Amino acid sequence: MVSLTIDGKSVQVEEGTTILEAAATVGIRIPTLCWLKKVSPTGACRVCAVEVAGVERTMTACNTPVKEGIQVTTDTPALREARRKIMELMLVNHPLDCPVCDAGGECDLQDSCYALNATKQDYSAILERRQIRYDWPLIESDPNRCILCEKCVKVDHEIVGCDAIKVANKGEDAIIDTVDGKPLNCEFCGNCVAACPTGALISRPFKFKGRPWTFNRIPSVCAFCGTGCQIEYHAKEGRVERVTSEDDGYNNGNLCINGRFGYRYLDSDQRLSEPMLRTDAGALGKTDWNTALNTVAAKLKEIVAREGGKAVAGLGSPRVTNEESFLFQKIFREALGSGNVDSEAGLGFAQAQAQMQRRFGFTGASKQLDALDEAQAILVFGCDLNAEATNAEYRVIKAATKKDARLVLVNMRDVKLKKFSNVHLKNAPGAELQVIYALMKGLIAAGVAVPAGAESVKEGLVQLSMAELCEQAGITEAAVENAVQQLAGMSRVAIVFGADLIRSADASVKIAALADLAVLTGASDAQGGGIFPIDAKNNSVGLLDMGVVPGADGKDIWGIVEGIEAGSIKALYLMGCDLAGFPDNQRIRKALAKLELLVVQDVFEGDSLQYAHAVLPAGAAAEKSGSFTSLDNRVQAIFKAVDAPGHAREDWAILADLWSRLTSGNQHITPASVMAEIKTKIKAYEAFDGSRDGVTKGATAARGDAPLAPIAKPASVAKARFQLLVGPVGYHNGTSTTRSSANLEVCPTGFVELHPSDAASLGVAEGASVKLSSGNGAMTAQARISDKVQPGLLFAPSHFKELNANALLKGNCNLVEVKVEKG
Repeated sequence: MVSLTIDGKSVQVEEGTTILEAAATVGIRIPTLCWLKKVSPTGACRVCAVEVAGVERTMTACNTPVKEGIQVTTDTPALREARRKIMELMLVNHPLDCPVCDAGGECDLQDSCYALNATKQDYSAILERRQIRYDWPLIESDPNRCILCEKCVKVDHEIVGCDAIKVANKGEDAIIDTVDGKPLNCEFCGNCVAACPTGALISRPFKFKGRPWTFNRIPSVCAFCGTGCQIEYHAKEGRVERVTSEDDGYNNGNLCINGRFGYRYLDSDQRLSEPMLRTDAGALGKTDWNTALNTVAAKLKEIVAREGGKAVAGLGSPRVTNEESFLFQKIFREALGSGNVDSEAGLGFAQAQAQMQRRFGFTGASKQLDALDEAQAILVFGCDLNAEATNAEYRVIKAATKKDARLVLVNMRDVKLKKFSNVHLKNAPGAELQVIYALMKGLIAAGVAVPAGAESVKEGLVQLSMAELCEQAGITEAAVENAVQQLAGMSRVAIVFGADLIRSADASVKIAALADLAVLTGASDAQGGGIFPIDAKNNSVGLLDMGVVPGADGKDIWGIVEGIEAGSIKALYLMGCDLAGFPDNQRIRKALAKLELLVVQDVFEGDSLQYAHAVLPAGAAAEKSGSFTSLDNRVQAIFKAVDAPGHAREDWAILADLWSRLTSGNQHITPASVMAEIKTKIKAYEAFDGSRDGVTKGATAARGDAPLAPIAKPASVAKARFQLLVGPVGYHNGTSTTRSSANLEVCPTGFVELHPSDAASLGVAEGASVKLSSGNGAMTAQARISDKVQPGLLFAPSHFKELNANALLKGNCNLVEVKVEKG
C-alpha cells in the first residue's frame, strides 16, 4: 500500500493508483474532461491538474501514479484560475450550438464551465467551420464540437477492439476521423457516442427527439444476447427513443449495436397489435381478446378431452421472462396434462446445458463473466463472440490486451478475435472432436495431470495418432503444440464455447469431450477461469431453469414435428417461437398445415402466421416487467417502459387469462405472484430480490462425479465440395433486429460468404446472385467474397427470413452439404 496526503486527508491506496483515483476514495472530486475509468488515461484536457509539494509544475491527476509520502493539493486559487483558462481556450473555437445540440443538458463541457465559473472569454479566434460527417451510418460526427479528449478513440481501440477511428492530423488541424478517411465502417455499437463529453458524436436515431430531462428513464436489462447488460430506456409519449447504460453497471456501460440501437424494432410496422382468428372463409380476421382466448381454451379442452394431453404441444421462447416461461410450462403440465414442451433452445443449447449439469452441477456458466477479466488463458471454441455475446468478447479483448492473457481460438472461420489470438486453429468443418482430442493429447504429453481413475482416457488417447487427428482437422501439429503451450501450466484457464460447437453434428459427444478438456486445463475447478456455454438469446438459461423442456414422457421439437406428421399431435401453441423459420422448415410447414389448432402468440408477423388458427399479439421486453437470467446466472429484474401497440398484451397476462379459462381458477396472477411460486419450487431462485441488480443464482444440482468420457476414434470428416454454415452475425440478434431500422441501415439484407478461390472457380463476382441447394431446400443470395471462410465453406446469416438459410439445414446441425450455382 502507498500512503499519501490529499488536501490534508491521509490516504492509503494500492500501488499504481492514480492521484485522481486516490482522491475519489476519500470523497475528493477532481474535475476532468478526458478521463474515463474503463480506459487508459490520456491527460489531454489538463483540467485535472493538481499541485504536489516539492514539484515545481502542476501534475495531471488522471495519469500520475501516487508515490509514498507525497502531499497533494487539489483546490487553490491558482488551480481554479488555470482550470478556468483551460475552459476558455476550449470554448474559443467551440460553436454556440447548445440550443440545438443533442448533448445539451448532459454535456460535460457545459457542466465544467458552470462548475469552474467560466463566465467570460478573454480570447478570440477566427472560427473555421469543419465539415460535419453526415455520411456515417447511425452516428453523426461534428468536429466543431470536439474537444479532442480522445475518449472515443480509447473506447474504440481498448474496449471494442475495432480500431475504426483515430486522431487525424496534428496541432490545430487535429480531428477525430476514421482511420482511412472514408465513411465510418465499424460495429456501430455507439460506445464512442456514449463516451463523448460533448455533442461531437451523436446518435442519429435519437437526434432532435428531445432534451434528456424530458424523458422517463426506466432501468432494465437488455433483451438481445445473454450477457445481461444493464440498460436504461429513455421513453417519451409512449415511445422508447434511446437506450443508454451507466458505466458503474455490470457491463461498464458498454453495449453492442443491438443493445444501443436495436430498440427501433419496437416501432416496426410488422408488429402484431390485434388478436385474430381464422374465419370460415380461411382468412385471419381481427377479434377481441375474450373471443380469442375463449376460442383457444375451448379448442384445447376439446382436443385433450378427445385425444388426451399428449395430443397438444407447446414451444416457448428464450426471449420471454422467467415468469412467463414458468407459467407457460405450468399450463401444459398442470392444465393440459402434456409434457410436450420445448423451445428453440432444444436445437442445441439445452443439450449443452444438460451436459454441464450432469458433469459439473450447474446450468449457465460456472462463473460470472467478469472472471474472464482475470483469466490467464482463454480458449474460445466454435464461437463468434462478436455475434453471440458481444460484451463477453469485450472482456476477452481486455484480458488479452491489458492482462496479457493467452488466447487460443478454434473456429472454422476467421472471426474478430483472430487478431487478438496467440493461436487460431482453423479447423475443417465438422472436425471439432479431432481438435479436442489433439489438445488433450498435447496437454497430457506436456505433463498435465490426468485425474485419478481416468487412466483409460489416457490410454484411449494414446491409441489415436496426433498426425491423423491434425490431418482430419485441417490443422498442423505445430499449431496444436503452440496452443498447448498457451494453455498448459496456467492456473486460471477459461473455456468459452458457442453455436458452431453446440449446433454441430454429434454435439453432445463433442461437448462431453470439451468437458474433459476443461478438467485437464483446470477450467472447471473453483480456482479455474470458468466454463462459459454461449447462446445468443437473452434468457436461454432462465427458460431451461423454468422447465421449458420435454418431460420424461414428452417430445422435443423434432418429436413434436413427427407427432404432427403422424397425426398424434393435434394442437400446437407457439409462444415467441416462429417454428416455420426453423431448420428444415419445408418439412415443418407441411406439418403445420395439418394441425387442428395452431396458436401463434408473438411480437411480430412471422412465417408461422400463415398456418395459424389464432393469433395473440404479445408485448416486447420493453413493454413488460419480470426477470431474465443471464448466461452467467445473474437473475435480474426488467421493468416496463412503454405500453405495447394497439391491443397487444404482455405474455404473462395472456397466459394468466388462458390459465383461468383452462382451470376455472380465479386467482390474481402477476409477475410477482409467479416469481413467488418459482422461489418455492426452484431453490436456485429463492434469493432473488426483485431488483435490477438482482442476484447470482446458485447451482441447480450437486457437482457430478462422472468420469471422463471414454475416448472413441472420431468419425471421418465429410469431404464435400461445398458446405454451408448458418449462424449469427454481429449486426443482428435473432430476427427481431431485422425489424429495426437502425440495424437495417448497417446490414440490410442477407448474403452468402464464399472464399475467393471458390468464387473464381464458379465465375461469381462480388454482389452477384448465387443459388444454394441441399436435400432440404434452396436459397438465393448475393455473394460476398471473403477469405474469412476457408475454401469449400460458405457462410450465411440466420437472421433474415427472406433469405431463409435455415431451409437448407436438417435437424439441429448448422452445417450442411450444398450445391452452389450462379443465380
